[in-house]
Amino acid sequence: MTRPFRFGVMANHSLALPKDAATWSAFCRRAEDLGYSSALLSDHLWDQLAPVPAIISAAEATTTLRVGALMFCNDYRHPAMLAKETATADLLSGGRLEVGLGAGWKVTDYSQSGIRHDPAGVRVDRLVEGVQVLKGLWGEGPFSFEGDHYTIKDLDSNPKPLQRPHPPLILGGGSVRVLSLAGREGDIVSINRALKSGAVDPAAKNNSSGASTDQKIEWIRAAAGSRFDDIELNMVVPDIVITDRRRAVAEERASQYQLSASEVLEVPHLWCGSVDQVCEDLISRRERWGISYLVVTAKDVEAAAPVVARLSGT
Repeated sequence: MTRPFRFGVMANHSLALPKDAATWSAFCRRAEDLGYSSALLSDHLWDQLAPVPAIISAAEATTTLRVGALMFCNDYRHPAMLAKETATADLLSGGRLEVGLGAGWKVTDYSQSGIRHDPAGVRVDRLVEGVQVLKGLWGEGPFSFEGDHYTIKDLDSNPKPLQRPHPPLILGGGSVRVLSLAGREGDIVSINRALKSGAVDPAAKNNSSGASTDQKIEWIRAAAGSRFDDIELNMVVPDIVITDRRRAVAEERASQYQLSASEVLEVPHLWCGSVDQVCEDLISRRERWGISYLVVTAKDVEAAAPVVARLSGT
């Protein structure tokens, strides 16, 4: 199934704006005016707005823009509290919330805050339970859960989200286990590069390549089974170069991606070329992988705007 394109903007630490209400509201209105579908925030302790209050502010400043987090870190909030906060945000935004949830990866967030940084397997185990608790508490009536990490006893969390059965849940990553969880449980699956030690792993063979993305799609498809066509596939694009020097830029990026220049031009985390060339690439990639929901970082919101204008809704 081919979904129409939509585009989001990621307001993370690269957002070079003063942290005040007027400039944040203006940024969100600008994104809406340019045709972006969503404004999403990361969830880190670096220089950025805290996601929940910023989500509410963004919704108040706009009329159609969807708002949310990509991703809330499961380790930073108990899922019972996150269920209540996100349901409230969905209600106050008029049903425009998207909720991303991840296992946590940024080592400095843990070390600087004193939050325990468990091994990846434990963090993913906790994420699996967190997803169950979140969905259960968004549902009707009291919910109970007994797991290794969370215990919920007859809790009827209120308010309930406006969107039913719940706001779109974004899950994703770069490993087989997390992408399989996303395939089973996510409404939106976000495809990332593999992470190790709190960063993109440069030693992971062809971490960003087209072939690597083929494999990730197969992991999602295998886990999703018959629900695969109901999933919206998402990707954050941190590297955008609108240029008439397409081949030269690819050659310059070759060492960074540990790929040949030709392979670099297949990397889905990179847009490189003229607006026409980038649009052709995105259409081709959607045919190959089904990825239709693309999120650019705040530094590229203007550069990517012609692509957004050309492809949104098509």
